[in-house]
Amino acid sequence: MTAQPINAKITNIIKLRSNHPASIKEMIQSDFAKRLQSLEIGLQKTQTRLEQFETKYQWSTETFVNLFTSDQLQHSFDFDEWLGETWMLAKLQQKIAIVKEIEFVD
Repeated sequence: MTAQPINAKITNIIKLRSNHPASIKEMIQSDFAKRLQSLEIGLQKTQTRLEQFETKYQWSTETFVNLFTSDQLQHSFDFDEWLGETWMLAKLQQKIAIVKEIEFVD
């Protein structure tokens, strides 16, 4: 057995069995395309909201997070929402990357 390097990309293959494989493949591809579109719309909304906070407070999101996590700012509704949007951005980017790396193989 050969050891995989730590950074090696491991690919998992999912197999489905159906009497109508072409139809199933088409449905799944369509569902993934819709999911990707939905995630990208969410990403745009989140980025817009982050830009609104950055304009309002004249800080980059990175600066805000550093100030907030080092207890230099008091909790407020805006700051809690800004932090939540920052978390949402990371989650959306992660999910988009996962969907985009899916490859359909025959």
